[in-house]
Amino acid sequence: MAEKKESDERFKKFGTVSFTSLTKTNDFIDHLENGKVTGTRCKGCGRAFFPPRADCCQCLAGDMEWFEVSGTGRLVSYSKLEYGPAGFQNDVPYCIALLDYGTFKIFGRIAADLPETAIAVGMPLKTVVNRLPNGQLNYVFTSP
Repeated sequence: MAEKKESDERFKKFGTVSFTSLTKTNDFIDHLENGKVTGTRCKGCGRAFFPPRADCCQCLAGDMEWFEVSGTGRLVSYSKLEYGPAGFQNDVPYCIALLDYGTFKIFGRIAADLPETAIAVGMPLKTVVNRLPNGQLNYVFTSP
């Protein structure tokens, strides 16, 4: 008899298109609902991960702890999208970006209210929870 998988619907609340329904890091959604963007850190070697991971790819430990993404990161790169992939085509144009927080990097979207003319590589940005009009959750980068 096959073992029944645990049902966990939390990731249905994330982003425009949710790609997974069951993961060991579903607490990420609870943290977003509480206004916190979080990653995971390996208790063994200290490596930080975002998006959060349940297991460490460096030392292969499965002993992770949550940390809140706070402070500011530096904008490494960004790109303005004029065409969106399936599920995102109604959102264009928007900017995607990579922020460097020192011990980890975060890929995501720049907040729609930050004008493109104000965006510059190297500028400080912070990562914040964003609630979409349909009630879904994600995170965006905005001015500190």
